[in-house]
Amino acid sequence: MTSRNPGGRPPKFNEPSRPVTLTLPERILDDLGRIDEDRGRAIVKATEAVLGTEEKQVRSPVEIVRVAKETGLLVVESSSVLRRIPFLSFIEIAPARHLLAMEPGNDFKALELALRDLLEDDSGILKDEAHMLRELLRHIRGFRKAERVSMAEILCVRLKSESTPSS
Repeated sequence: MTSRNPGGRPPKFNEPSRPVTLTLPERILDDLGRIDEDRGRAIVKATEAVLGTEEKQVRSPVEIVRVAKETGLLVVESSSVLRRIPFLSFIEIAPARHLLAMEPGNDFKALELALRDLLEDDSGILKDEAHMLRELLRHIRGFRKAERVSMAEILCVRLKSESTPSS
């Protein structure tokens, strides 16, 4: 006689899991049904596709994305620890993928120092976040030493409300 799962059904995933209750918009529920008829599996597939967390597709927490012939941008994953750096802002370019923007008066040297300080302080930094900080620091330090880093500006506007200025 084979032993049954206490819940009566075979496990859905081959790793630890638990039930959760969600409230989602109807259109998202419909979209999840297009990914997989089982909503739990659909959520897992969508999450893995966006974050690149499938075993066969492990994404680096820091990537260099080519934007011109000899120019790349650093792209980082979401990070609560990086948000501790007061002069740093994040521009989401894809789910959980961000460009780094610094307030005027700061440069990559200030960022390098701030990253070192975060790693030395190490107060409550999770293993994955520490790995991302070390990876970002490695890139910034390497580009600085090779004199292959430059600063560029992007146009930002301060929004007071959702309305656009009148012409």
